[in-house]
Amino acid sequence: MWWCALLPETCGPCPIDAAGLALWALQFTPRVAQVEAAVVMEVSASLRLFGGAAALAGRVREGAAVFGAVRLAWGPNSLAALALARTGQAWVDGRTLADQLDGLPLQALAAAAPHRAALGRMGCTSLGALRRLPRAGVARRFDAGLLEALDRLYGQQAEAHEWLRVPEHFDARLELAYRVDTAPALLAGAQHLLQALAGWLSARQVGITAFTLHWAHDALRSRAAGEGDSVTVRTAEITRDPVHLGRLLAEHLGQTTLAAPVGDLRLVAHECQPLPGASASWLPEDATDGEPLPRTLERLAIRLGAGRVVRPVLREDHRPERMTDWVPANRPLGAAPRGDAPSGPQPGFLRPEPLRLLVLNHRPHYGGELQLLLGPQRVEAGWWDRDEARGEHGHTARDYWVARSPQAGVLWVFQTRDAEPAWYLHGFFA
Repeated sequence: MWWCALLPETCGPCPIDAAGLALWALQFTPRVAQVEAAVVMEVSASLRLFGGAAALAGRVREGAAVFGAVRLAWGPNSLAALALARTGQAWVDGRTLADQLDGLPLQALAAAAPHRAALGRMGCTSLGALRRLPRAGVARRFDAGLLEALDRLYGQQAEAHEWLRVPEHFDARLELAYRVDTAPALLAGAQHLLQALAGWLSARQVGITAFTLHWAHDALRSRAAGEGDSVTVRTAEITRDPVHLGRLLAEHLGQTTLAAPVGDLRLVAHECQPLPGASASWLPEDATDGEPLPRTLERLAIRLGAGRVVRPVLREDHRPERMTDWVPANRPLGAAPRGDAPSGPQPGFLRPEPLRLLVLNHRPHYGGELQLLLGPQRVEAGWWDRDEARGEHGHTARDYWVARSPQAGVLWVFQTRDAEPAWYLHGFFA
């Protein structure tokens, strides 16, 4: 398992509590917990999703920087990662867990903090020295929680966490370190809340079209100023991008005048909706960055020749090998045909030409005797398709079957309806 520990900044212009940081962390993994005023997250299952450990570490570090001087570290368990974060150390590959931790001071483990003075008088100033003390004596002199925490830190006892549950609604507060007199200056604190909102939206797999930033006036305000005010921001499209939301909020705050100094912020999300699915096409038809696909195909057709750059189009034909035509890619396409859909199952792969099968005892064979599962599906068409000059005709009369081969799996085969019927393999089911 691989863990990341994040220590929130508790001082500065916009101190963030662990709850806000935990909401932000939900965009990386659902396994987020609050431990000892810090946030830990188990990211083993997220490494591949985010492109590996290095890429994920970069994204976490970059995002955590928005919250101020947030210290973070990685480790094989949550307490180890937290101990390294408290002391500003980094995990070193190739070293054992004991080698990583033994040299750390006692303040790296929160359970040892109440006993630092007593342990110091005994000459015990590091985690390694504490681990080497007789366990029976430590248990008698100090509370049992110290040994349990030490065992969890060194991986000798399993950890148990209460994972953060994603709230149904987003309603987060932030107390500013000092009073703010101008509305644009509220954006610095609001950015932290927007980052937490982005994590919540990602965990809920939704976006928003509106949110409201509330602010509370200082207690020493005049009575005419009121308790506070708010501004509601609406978006034209569903989004969860904190950068875009921050830009919109900045525009609203730039036109707002505060009636009194502000010391407390509150962000509430409205109108949450599922995000529309993004196209996963390898070559999208429309491009927002760069050249659209149709223009690219036009240039390729000019360079390589119109007959070398083609695209498939559907035809209204019941014969499987005639259902698709390949036309020049730069040719304008009309409306797709609206013929009847095939009445039976269709294979994922068709052979360029049907393969005649061996028949023994009136049973077709391909990697063994075929077991006919489903059929027949009769196809009879193409009597009009003739080329007298070449002596060719496209008349087709077949009975298709779904069959199972002992070695090749599920196949699509047909039997001709001629005077001397024969069996052919035409496709494979994935």
